[in-house]
Amino acid sequence: MRAVLDTSVLVAALRSRRGASNRLLELVAHGAVRPLVSTALFLEYEDVLMRPETRLATKMEAADVEGFLAAFASAAEGVDVNFRWRPQLTDPNDEFVLEAAVNGAADALVTHNVRDFREAAPRFGLHVLLPREVLKELES
Repeated sequence: MRAVLDTSVLVAALRSRRGASNRLLELVAHGAVRPLVSTALFLEYEDVLMRPETRLATKMEAADVEGFLAAFASAAEGVDVNFRWRPQLTDPNDEFVLEAAVNGAADALVTHNVRDFREAAPRFGLHVLLPREVLKELES
């Protein structure tokens, strides 16, 4: 499965080793899920994961975050954003996530903020799923 993982999924995965988000990262590490990332999305990951409050919640030092991002980048497929369809979403800060999924022809956009993407996703034939829904889909 080729999927765009919203930043909320990475944060949840690093905060708890027991949840569906963390299991999704394990599937990334094993090659069952191929994350798609644009430059803007990757910079968002870095910005959010390096915030002091996020590092406190994840119990990660800056070097740990850098190591995680390097490993994640090696598993990811880069997406060139050739077309922008703004505005599509009620939250303008999510536009680049949608653009990565559409430009990368993602099988899914995985997020904890499904509601933010549900209205626009059908226009692009995009599946917006919670991490647990992706796990269920991959198990079937």
